[in-house]
Amino acid sequence: MIDPQSPIGREILRRRTFAIISHPDAGKTTLTEKLLYNGGVIHEAGEVKGKAGTKAATSDWMALEQQRGISITSSVMQFDYKNLRVNLLDTPGHKDFGEDTYRTLVAADSACMLIDVAKGVEDRTKKLYEVCRLRNIPIFTFINKCDREGKVPLELIDEIESTLKMNCWPVTWPVGLGGLFFGLYHRTRKMVYPYAGPHDDQDTTPISVAEVKNPADHPELQKRLRPEVLDMLREEIELVDGTLGEFDHQAFLDGRLSPATFGSAKNDFGVDLFLDLFTEWAPPPAPRKTRSGDLGEVPPLHDDFTGFVFKMQANMDRKHRDRVAFVRICSGKFERGMKVHHMRLDREIRLAFSNQFVAQERETVDDAYAGDILGLNDTGNFQIGDCITSGKKVLFEDIPKFSPELFARLAVSDAMKRQKLQKGLKQLSEEGAIQLFIEPAIGHQDPIVGVVGELQFEVLIYRLQDEYNLDARLVRLPYRVARWPKKDGVPIDQLNGGLSIYRDLNENPVVLLEQEWDLNWAKKENPDIEFATSIASQR
Repeated sequence: MIDPQSPIGREILRRRTFAIISHPDAGKTTLTEKLLYNGGVIHEAGEVKGKAGTKAATSDWMALEQQRGISITSSVMQFDYKNLRVNLLDTPGHKDFGEDTYRTLVAADSACMLIDVAKGVEDRTKKLYEVCRLRNIPIFTFINKCDREGKVPLELIDEIESTLKMNCWPVTWPVGLGGLFFGLYHRTRKMVYPYAGPHDDQDTTPISVAEVKNPADHPELQKRLRPEVLDMLREEIELVDGTLGEFDHQAFLDGRLSPATFGSAKNDFGVDLFLDLFTEWAPPPAPRKTRSGDLGEVPPLHDDFTGFVFKMQANMDRKHRDRVAFVRICSGKFERGMKVHHMRLDREIRLAFSNQFVAQERETVDDAYAGDILGLNDTGNFQIGDCITSGKKVLFEDIPKFSPELFARLAVSDAMKRQKLQKGLKQLSEEGAIQLFIEPAIGHQDPIVGVVGELQFEVLIYRLQDEYNLDARLVRLPYRVARWPKKDGVPIDQLNGGLSIYRDLNENPVVLLEQEWDLNWAKKENPDIEFATSIASQR
């Protein structure tokens, strides 16, 4: 084991890796930009939508993301803050890209749940929270847009607790909301931080309220706040302080308690307070469970370098048609040029070209440590879920692929470009952006494309044009259900009822059906077969 006090041990223990989760339009990409700004990585935060005359958001590097003002792929960014090395994973909020988000959360040690003060806990937030809860990931809560009209804070906290069945512990509390928003009261520091909006010349000098029991009783606040704001603040703080005990850090680490902060990401207010809280309470790299070998769990201070691929991205550098495998380092130290054992290929490979990122901007790195996210230039060796190690053989827990619900074939008018189309589809499927299914009678020349949501088809057509210069059109297919048949956990391709068997790119048998009724019929005809909704990545 690596000594925690050694140079390598100290580097590992100062890593913090987290993801931001939210419903679309809650301000996730804006918060990401402001975190990078406060971390000193960028000096001018870009507008999310990247309209004419403005910068595009740093974390949204794909052209379509900048046009649509949404995140389509997960972005990986790294910055230093208060002697910690922070790896920030910005995930798509749109449900059509949920699989990419799920894979990213597998690589995170904690998460920040972003909530719109006016909309509360929305549908996508609930689903992403459930993914975090399955892994018991510690969750911070950032309640955004407090300078706008929204729900009463107590109502919002109650909604979070009742909807998600997770307790909240407010660290900061808004003093007024919307047009009456004055600032934030920090409950542990006993400080009030006044807010100055984009057109406000209010004095923002922090106010210490440690000498009074309730901040509403402080003379400076009584002088500057309306009576109704003071009354509400007094009542809210009395209730919060009277019902909440001390912060239970272990409950937070277990995913049962979330420290909550308020702010306005767009106006960079409260973001620094969240970062201070994050650096104080966020956990360092956690041990990783394995599914084979004699290791059981791999601790981050393990002597051997280990990691797994959780994301693939093609064409980040259009000039070189590159392909990058994003690796979560689970233990030990990475050194550029080192040789590792590739578990799926069962052979030794050399890691010669390595990068770390701020979106598409990359920097060659010579070393990295457990907790870091590493980008490896790939020539076709890696797939999502692959494990690499410098020591004993190790297989980490599976990363599942989920069942698509929309299907089509792709057609191009120029028959000479069929081979180029096949190459593009294969690369995009290896990213996890789409899934491909092969009909044995036709083969790989004309695969079926499956996606989870309609927007994925739009992105697919756009990327084929933008990155491969292919004008492709969709030929819709009637399928709505994909299932992987298994018997006693083993894939099986012999089924009753004349069901057609397709293959995914890993040669696993899969059944494509038009509706749930067909699935129920297939189950009736094959009562001893499990029709799985997902299948683990092959390693």
